[in-house]
Amino acid sequence: MFTGIIEEIGTVRSVTPGRDAATLEISASVVLEDVRLGDSIAVNGVCVTVTEFTPDAFKVDLMPETLKATSLASVKNGTPVNLERALRADGRLGGHIVSGHIDCTAKIRSKRSVGNAIYIELSVPSEYSVYLVRKGSVALDGTSLTVFDAGKDSITVSLVPHTRASTILGTKMPGDLVNLECDILAKYAERMLQPSAGRADSLSLNTLKENGFA
Repeated sequence: MFTGIIEEIGTVRSVTPGRDAATLEISASVVLEDVRLGDSIAVNGVCVTVTEFTPDAFKVDLMPETLKATSLASVKNGTPVNLERALRADGRLGGHIVSGHIDCTAKIRSKRSVGNAIYIELSVPSEYSVYLVRKGSVALDGTSLTVFDAGKDSITVSLVPHTRASTILGTKMPGDLVNLECDILAKYAERMLQPSAGRADSLSLNTLKENGFA
């Protein structure tokens, strides 16, 4: 589990393609301070496993599904990437609960300056719009952000100067793809509200109203 608070920007050192798979070597420093084989690190929001490491780099394997479902399929030598170690049990949850399991990629529609902020509007597959609400949480390339506005097939987020400086989102331009992970709590809530055949204890809006929760 992660928090969406990026610890550093690493750099892809090499990409070794395989049959429907790939191995990445990534230069880093902060996330290697206490690294061990088998540790989880989020690379642009994708939870991957450390298979090898040196004092200044680590390697991870990308499965076919990862290449198919995320923007990591397009990285190359020199590509900067957001990095975050898995959350320690005694750590602060500074962002929100991020699983590192990408739901989809979103394309940047527009980018504009408003005061000291940058507003970014992104196209989002409509089937995920139910999980994206105004003032809710979303992870973009592993970065925990607040949804500034939400439409049927789009969201808008605002980047403050610190986020632009400490993540790769500040360098993204219209047309670029980013990895998007919806708030997992929203997905669990939707599942619990779905009718379950044969279950007398199914959670529904009527049940919530009858018990004073809605």
